[in-house]
Amino acid sequence: MRCPFCSHPDTQVKDSRPSEDGQAIRRRRQCPSCGARFTTFERVQLRDLQVIKSDGKRVPFERDKLMRSVLLAARKSSIDRERTEQMISGIVRRLESSGEPDIPSRRIGELVMEGLRNLDPVAYVRYASVYRDFREVADFSEFIRGEKLGDELGDGEDDT
Repeated sequence: MRCPFCSHPDTQVKDSRPSEDGQAIRRRRQCPSCGARFTTFERVQLRDLQVIKSDGKRVPFERDKLMRSVLLAARKSSIDRERTEQMISGIVRRLESSGEPDIPSRRIGELVMEGLRNLDPVAYVRYASVYRDFREVADFSEFIRGEKLGDELGDGEDDT
């Protein structure tokens, strides 16, 4: 493994342990050249997935890009990193086990929204606002009413 700091071609594994419900191996590494320490994750990859974007363009699936988008939606929320990792691992397993090497980006977005809805309603609405391209405040309130999230988000309305 190449050092991300000095690009030395060989690093030493200092510690390995299971992570993400046994779905990955977390390795602490150290570069013998610059002394920097960093963490890597090793996961089973069943197949190379391609994402079909809405414009028809095909790009390789990137787990890290998916994680960044979820973390952005969940920032300042109560979701801990481990639950986010578990959700992302579950999504990736579902995609890889679907048998399809080409996954529409729409399908990935639906799986993320399903996962976030179960974890945190605010992160769910944040993600939906980007995924569904909300343009106005009315788009938010319409979505929240349609999803019956008002109580979960504390809209203050009394149902009696």
